[in-house]
Amino acid sequence: MLYELRVCHVNPGKMQALQDRFKDHGIEFFMKHGMKVIQFWVDIDEASNRLYFIVEHANLEMRNFNYDRFHNDPEWIEIKRITELDGPLASKIEGFLMKDVSFFQNK
Repeated sequence: MLYELRVCHVNPGKMQALQDRFKDHGIEFFMKHGMKVIQFWVDIDEASNRLYFIVEHANLEMRNFNYDRFHNDPEWIEIKRITELDGPLASKIEGFLMKDVSFFQNK
């Protein structure tokens, strides 16, 4: 299994709009395209203005395939356009790919 930590650097004043887009559309679209969102977090210091989430992928090839389908989904493109009429919600999104270590099993 492959895990991806995504870090959204949210534009000022857009945190609620980004969370609403995930809640109302994003999670559903990730699932539609074979990606499971594990958890979301925000910084305890609200001034940092970052949203974190982890996505589970079968492997790197499926991750790339699924994101390609997600980003090219006409319905998602329209939702993104509508939700960003007042400007982009994030200035940057970073992704960090991770895999399990052999010495630890969460039971």
